[in-house]
Amino acid sequence: MELTPTRVESERDWLYERGPRIVSLINQIRDQLGDHFETEVAHVTGDEYRKAVDEVFADGDLAVNVAAMVGLLRNLDVDGDYPGFVVDELLGRELAATIAGTQPLRTLGEATFHYADIHVHGTADEAAGIDDLDAALAAGFQERLPGWPWTETASPFAVEPDEQ
Repeated sequence: MELTPTRVESERDWLYERGPRIVSLINQIRDQLGDHFETEVAHVTGDEYRKAVDEVFADGDLAVNVAAMVGLLRNLDVDGDYPGFVVDELLGRELAATIAGTQPLRTLGEATFHYADIHVHGTADEAAGIDDLDAALAAGFQERLPGWPWTETASPFAVEPDEQ
């Protein structure tokens, strides 16, 4: 794989095109997790998703890493799928975490990837990595985007600087 600025832009454009599928998955995940945790989680719109993609790709260092993992997963296929199970899980988990951002969202992105991955299934004609890619994108972007009540307020654990 060769990564150039043009290739990074192409991967970003592919994420735009995949937007309707990813937004639908994000909202399904939010509904399911919201039910499980007995909370209301706001749905994400296509415009919010696209803006988040733009934010990720505006940071060149982040963009090149996300583009590489997207490109690898888009093309990852293993005869019989199961022998490639570990590598697509590894790439998917890392992609979700990378998109989600810093802690604690990074760890939540990884955890949500595993949850999403058991609910997302590709078609027989898709490469084996596509369902992991979709799960990773949904998990990472759903963490990055607002909507969870606990992220909408200041943390009660923040400590003010000691003024001396």
